[in-house]
Amino acid sequence: MITLDQARLLQTAFFDRDPRRVARALLGKLLIRKTRRGILAGRVVETEAYLGEGDAAAHAVAGKTSRNLVLWGPPGYAYVYFIYGNHFCLNVSCLPDGVPGCVLFRALEPVAGIEEMAKARGIEVRRNSALRSNNLKKISSGPGRMSEALGITRERDNGKNLVSAKSDLQLVDDGYRLRRVRVTPRIGIVKSAERPLRYFIDGNPFVSGRRA
Repeated sequence: MITLDQARLLQTAFFDRDPRRVARALLGKLLIRKTRRGILAGRVVETEAYLGEGDAAAHAVAGKTSRNLVLWGPPGYAYVYFIYGNHFCLNVSCLPDGVPGCVLFRALEPVAGIEEMAKARGIEVRRNSALRSNNLKKISSGPGRMSEALGITRERDNGKNLVSAKSDLQLVDDGYRLRRVRVTPRIGIVKSAERPLRYFIDGNPFVSGRRA
């Protein structure tokens, strides 16, 4: 079980830089949801960087609106949006206050509260055999799946400080060290899809796609 005593909460300065650097640095970190029943946690295994107003695929390209206001705010805050009429996607704001940029979380490897996360996804994972189950990847491999597994919604989490000790949704470092990171074009988009801004832990089975 992951506990906050065993991990270090990330600081604002971690996110106050180029989204490309943040996207790579987030790999291996833990995204934690604190609940009354305990901690739900997943290790970040796949991310995508979005570079602000000059990036045709970024929400910031439309300019500052009530919907994307978080992107222009301080670094380290949750930007949540609804897509395809049934999925929430979680991003974290980057760069200094007033400069838009973010990182999208694409996939997590479940590490704590797995049964609760599976239940939230409507997936049956048998006790003592969860790590061998083919259903395990379905829990949080993909931005919509991981948001559902952790109960992330726009109403509940948009604008939430992910580096606050008081927050129920946090990003922490438990000392995990990466072996190899791969970088590919982003997936699931049309505009600026060719840009190499997708980062993932090479060989990790929970990555949502394998496009080279």
